[in-house]
Amino acid sequence: MRMRPTKLILIIPVALLVVFFYVPLISILQTGLWDNGPTLKFISSVLVNSYHRRVIEFTVAQALASTVLTLAIGLPGAYIFAKYDFPGKRTIRAVLTVPFVMPSVMVALGFILLFGRGGIITDLIGHDLGILYSWKGILLAHAFYNFPIVVRMVSALWQRINPHYEEAAMTLGARGWRLFWRVTLPMLSPAIFASAMLTFVFCFLSFSIPLIIGGYRYATIEVDIFTSIMTLLDFRTGAALAVIQIVLSMVFMYLYLKSLDAYAKREEQRVMQRPRRMTLSELASLKGSLIITYALFIFIFIVSPLLAVLYDSLHFNGVWSLENYRRIFSAEYDPMFGASTLDAIRNSLTFGFATVFLSLLTALPIAYSMHRWNFRGKRVFDVLATLPLASSAITLGLGYIRVFSGTALYYTPWLLIAAYTIISYPFVLRTVSASLKKIRPNLWEAALSLGAKEWKAFLRVELPLALGGLIVGSIFAFAMSIAELGATYMLAKPEYTTMTLAVYKFLGARQFGSASALAVLLMLISTAGFLLIERTGEEVW
Repeated sequence: MRMRPTKLILIIPVALLVVFFYVPLISILQTGLWDNGPTLKFISSVLVNSYHRRVIEFTVAQALASTVLTLAIGLPGAYIFAKYDFPGKRTIRAVLTVPFVMPSVMVALGFILLFGRGGIITDLIGHDLGILYSWKGILLAHAFYNFPIVVRMVSALWQRINPHYEEAAMTLGARGWRLFWRVTLPMLSPAIFASAMLTFVFCFLSFSIPLIIGGYRYATIEVDIFTSIMTLLDFRTGAALAVIQIVLSMVFMYLYLKSLDAYAKREEQRVMQRPRRMTLSELASLKGSLIITYALFIFIFIVSPLLAVLYDSLHFNGVWSLENYRRIFSAEYDPMFGASTLDAIRNSLTFGFATVFLSLLTALPIAYSMHRWNFRGKRVFDVLATLPLASSAITLGLGYIRVFSGTALYYTPWLLIAAYTIISYPFVLRTVSASLKKIRPNLWEAALSLGAKEWKAFLRVELPLALGGLIVGSIFAFAMSIAELGATYMLAKPEYTTMTLAVYKFLGARQFGSASALAVLLMLISTAGFLLIERTGEEVW
């Protein structure tokens, strides 16, 4: 049977996923589960080892605790953004979203500058709070990193709750907390659970934050895999740990996808509550005082790490100065990279734009096929296409080393770009899919009735209407690529150093001022991207 011409659009994305995700994934499974035949001895040796077992238990525990803390910080913010309007709301929400695409090494830098022994907060209060190099620092950094997910997902659904339900409950006597617990909370539960599961997955797969803030005493599975491979050169143990991580992350990702279905159905509600402006009398009330207190808390724990990095970049030897910026662009300070700072910036931008192109090339045909076609195994195909979201950069790097070592692709920019594409494309798929679902099907049918072919109707009618999703997905793919560290550290030659890797190397050399200056440039790129996202009005998650 001949394949329809339109089905040929899936050849390129499926081939990219097979070669650069599933083949490396199978290689890891084979390394961890095969020794002259199927075996579980490598998995067993990891599970009976007290250190590895403690690492696995801590990884799950810290991800769970980080998720609870993130919800506690994010839910009040979701309420404020859903219910109230105020000057600069879009800009503030964009700035609060920036932490999510900040390089995790920069997040760690911000916490070092705040809570280190010579940190800003440590100097202010006169003693060390013991946040750095502890589980407390890991939880706070993860909450900083993932709190935008909760704010955006929950506030988006909160605005879509039909006010008639709450009005009906109020006529029956429900007020205050009783109204919230009995009516509002059950309707919000899909968004809360979906954001919690996504946060859990990201915390479970976290690498740089546990490595830098927690140290090896509070290592996670990601850090354990990295140490086994890059330090101990023990590929069997690294692969066995990666297999355990893959199995657990697939379970968590399945729960996330199930919760996402319920979230998407609730989000389809067409009734939108208009946020109202808060009056001065409300600001003076108890509720207003709580909102102001919350805003101060967010400023201290969410915005202050970013400001600490900016402040440190503008200080040299205790005085205001641009010396740190001069140094990062001076050739005399570049030899430890194997590349100049300008080379690192050029690499990041080049790899970022290439990632955007390949992510769109991969995500757009898959999103279109899931939106337009019905076929046997569609649900399985959806899961397989989304599975890269549950993979980690370290595991992907291990798979690439196993598969591509000794080939012409190894240690080339193309392999880095392929890794970035696999990491970034699921987010592009999400945004494009969400945009296509919002388009009324009768528009496409009208184009067909006027004689347009299926592909032409898509290009001329649906694609322009989904342009917002394409823009958001592109920005997100770009931001994710320039923020990536784990796979870059494992696969990049010195001349392919990126901005994020350069920040990490500055940190390793204890040059915090130079690290801060380069991190500020990354922050500006991310902030500009999310300001554009806010203008499109599209959601990423």
